[in-house]
Amino acid sequence: MEKLRFVAALLVIAVAGCDHGPYDVLLTGGWIVDGSGNPRWQGDVGIRGDRIVAVGYLPGARARDTVDARGLVVAPGFIDMLGQSETNALADSRVLSKVTQGITTEVTGEGGSVAPLTDQLVVDDSDVMKKYGYREDWRDLDGYFAVLAGSGSTVNIATFVGATQVRLAVVGKEDRRATPAELAHMTALVDTMMRQGALGVSTALEYAPAFYAPTEELVALARAARRHGGIYATHMRNEGGAIDSALDEVFRIAAEAKIPAEIWHLKIAGRLNWGRMPHVIARIDSARAAGLDVTADLYPYLAGATSLDASIPAWAHSGGVDSMLQRLADPATRARIRAELVASPRSTDRFIRAAGGPGGVIVLPFADSLKQYTGKRLSEVAALRHEDPYETLFKLVTAERARTGAIYFLMSEPDVRVALQTWWTGFDTDFGGVAPDGPFGRDGAHPRTYGSFARIMGRYVRDEKLMPLEFAVRKATSLPAQRVGLTGRGLLKPGFFADITVFDPATIIDRATFENPHQPSAGIAYVFVNGQKVLDHGKVTRARPGRGLRGPGYVPRTRRGE
Repeated sequence: MEKLRFVAALLVIAVAGCDHGPYDVLLTGGWIVDGSGNPRWQGDVGIRGDRIVAVGYLPGARARDTVDARGLVVAPGFIDMLGQSETNALADSRVLSKVTQGITTEVTGEGGSVAPLTDQLVVDDSDVMKKYGYREDWRDLDGYFAVLAGSGSTVNIATFVGATQVRLAVVGKEDRRATPAELAHMTALVDTMMRQGALGVSTALEYAPAFYAPTEELVALARAARRHGGIYATHMRNEGGAIDSALDEVFRIAAEAKIPAEIWHLKIAGRLNWGRMPHVIARIDSARAAGLDVTADLYPYLAGATSLDASIPAWAHSGGVDSMLQRLADPATRARIRAELVASPRSTDRFIRAAGGPGGVIVLPFADSLKQYTGKRLSEVAALRHEDPYETLFKLVTAERARTGAIYFLMSEPDVRVALQTWWTGFDTDFGGVAPDGPFGRDGAHPRTYGSFARIMGRYVRDEKLMPLEFAVRKATSLPAQRVGLTGRGLLKPGFFADITVFDPATIIDRATFENPHQPSAGIAYVFVNGQKVLDHGKVTRARPGRGLRGPGYVPRTRRGE
């Protein structure tokens, strides 16, 4: 051990210029898991301002705040490769469900994004803003980051520009191709958002109006993002029986746009497709071997979550929510939709059909008047209302104007485990930050918003030994930081930003369940964001040091000639 401490001390002298303080914060005696994948070792971390200034053996060092980390793991802050907190953070700056599982940075913007916005898109969001108490007082990414800085946040937020977002802003909600002039406008918007700090361009191709976009449109937008050093991130067109064709599209976009590609929340959906994850991993490995830069991320649960109306067939969404509701109001069209939903199972089934029907779906209503159904299976809600389950689906979608959320049980444990231990996958929550006592506390939630990272470190690393701790921490820190171009983050290294998570490897675990999701994880002792303590043994502090993080193509406004 003394030899190890001596080597660590030499490392600090060489790299940190023999900086022995005084520090603002000194973490002493912890197990350093630095995010590189290297073996843990016992040492100290010194923080000054928003930066790490020393990592090693620092005997006699002085600090304004000394934290005894003996027996605890000191790691870089976890990076959520797909969160949904861009507006949640404005409504509740604690972002409690994220920091209580050790997340310090969230990547967001899944197809839809905070910018660009139009007046009409803001009107479309008016009921959500009214319910949760925030205002969309911006139209571009510069404006959003200014609002975020003004309101404060415990976590850093970085975002993609969504292909759905630019399509809504330019083309609208119709099922048609963009005209050449419209595509030029969309490409220009991507260019602008990249210069304002977007990480790249993203798609969510299982949802309207995204699934109306042909691959050629996506290639054009991806090329615009790549001009600024961005990447392409995607919720693929299909995650079940047609996943091979969806992968083909990802590979085509990566090849034609010469852009790295990230597959969000990688999964094998639908019982008829279970067991195919090794095949999918092999296909991505083959693409990588052929020269394509393709990676993925996922959450460690067997159910996904999205809107209830996602179960409505794609053709019925053309024109937007109002058009879909008109189709549901027409008896003949409603009967056609129901017939499609109850047809014999197929491998290409999506959402409610992939979940095996109403018994595989948990309902998360939006309106307070329907909260008695929160957390119940769609089949249970139908029984309480003495209705056919599909009629219940249609009525909920109609009553809440497609705001109802849903949890779909789609995946198998063996497939999830294969993807988790793959060396090029990262981790995500795919849910916005919430809190039991905040504006989202009465809403239903997926347990992943509280538990993804703690579940991985506790269940899969400690209890099941699916992967070494150092391997899992790398996948939660330096891997995603490198992937999306967040320089200066993801490692415990002098000069890097002081985003740090300190946890007890013996007790870290998720507590949230599908039945009772609003339960913070256990075992996280401290979380620091940009050098400030935002979590102290489960309690969120008053500090709100989170920042809007800009992508590699960011050009400050003063240099844009605006």
